[in-house]
Amino acid sequence: MQGQVAGDDAGGGSSRRRESLVRGPIIVGAGPSGLAVAATLSQHGVPFTVLERSDGIADLWTNRTYDRLRLHLPKVFCELPHARFPADFPTYPTKHDFLRYLRSYAARFGVSPLFGRTVTRARYDADASLWRVTAVSSSSSAADGGGVTTTTETEYASPWLVVASGENAEVVVPTVKGREMFAGEVLHSSAYRSGERFKGMRVLVVGCGNSGMEMCLDLCEHGAMPFMSVRSGVHVLPREMFGASTFGIAMKLLRWLPIKLVDRLLLLIARMVLGNTERHGLKRPKLGPLEIKNITGKSPVLDVGAWSFIKSGNIKIVPEVESFTGGNGVRFVDGNKMAFDAVIFATGYRSNVPFWLKDDGDLFTEDGTAKQAAGQPSGGDWWRGPNGLYRVGFSGRGLLGAGADALRAAADIAGRWQAEVAAAGGAKIVSSSSV
Repeated sequence: MQGQVAGDDAGGGSSRRRESLVRGPIIVGAGPSGLAVAATLSQHGVPFTVLERSDGIADLWTNRTYDRLRLHLPKVFCELPHARFPADFPTYPTKHDFLRYLRSYAARFGVSPLFGRTVTRARYDADASLWRVTAVSSSSSAADGGGVTTTTETEYASPWLVVASGENAEVVVPTVKGREMFAGEVLHSSAYRSGERFKGMRVLVVGCGNSGMEMCLDLCEHGAMPFMSVRSGVHVLPREMFGASTFGIAMKLLRWLPIKLVDRLLLLIARMVLGNTERHGLKRPKLGPLEIKNITGKSPVLDVGAWSFIKSGNIKIVPEVESFTGGNGVRFVDGNKMAFDAVIFATGYRSNVPFWLKDDGDLFTEDGTAKQAAGQPSGGDWWRGPNGLYRVGFSGRGLLGAGADALRAAADIAGRWQAEVAAAGGAKIVSSSSV
């Protein structure tokens, strides 16, 4: 049930401002988390308004992922609430499979986001007991033979705000001395699609997470010569153990055993399957993979084929980058220098919440990561903040965690919505003040 939005234009020409009437909560973000909240609200009969800065759903998956990407976990662990993956999908769906699933999901539950709305500010108006969310949109039109761009600033208001913009909203590119002197190509992994155009080239991939490892594999398979820069320790685990998903095995073991013991078992089996990763330059951290995931949210690498190329020497491990040296040179922290045709930063993403969310109720840190407890006791409702504020998709538990958060947040909002509708005699419309 899409929320009703009404507005009055003020001004014209190159810019204008609007005020809107919003029914139900405001959801920021139309990725999997935002869709899951909206779909669950729809099941509860609660209207909603979804604001999305891009021109379509799941912008990260649509526009910033490489072609060969597949879900790293079996599909059963990646389903959103109320809808299974189609039976004919493979165990590890491709990104195109996943996008098809998400588009079908949005259509099934009547989720029609307002696209091209970049949220620039969200603040809580204590006097009116409303969240006031400012979003900017642009449109172009022909006038007198030339293009005219009109920018519209709209304020939406609601008693409830759901932050579902994700942990991966903005790319992270480290500052490296001398980068401006590098003569080769430099790009972030979000701009990488395929290794085909790098055939015959020496490519340095900075970062050894799942994306970095898989891009190195892709480069190898397309005839490039990849080098992977590793700054710190990393846990590499086989994607499957004894014919079953490593993640699924871990989840079952955690029901009965403490996390440290499960980590020991996983690492023992990984050594049996993969061998000693440290012999090939991949030192394991002191803490186990699940313990690190639990503390930092950083996932272990689930190998999909790169490890065999590392052992054969087709993917070479090099130290952390110290600087670019001019021309095609790169200097590493051990003092050695090498030449590369291209450098790809597989250095991840970060949240952009601190840039626009005010009055965050102590749900987020200064760098936009979630505070796991958020002032709540262990096991409390950490997804819920004060004044009708919710966060979905920030648990560090992937799609499975986002779905669980969405179910809880939507149920909580639905209870409040129904209570207010009953109190208002069936009418529930919230209007924003003039902007």
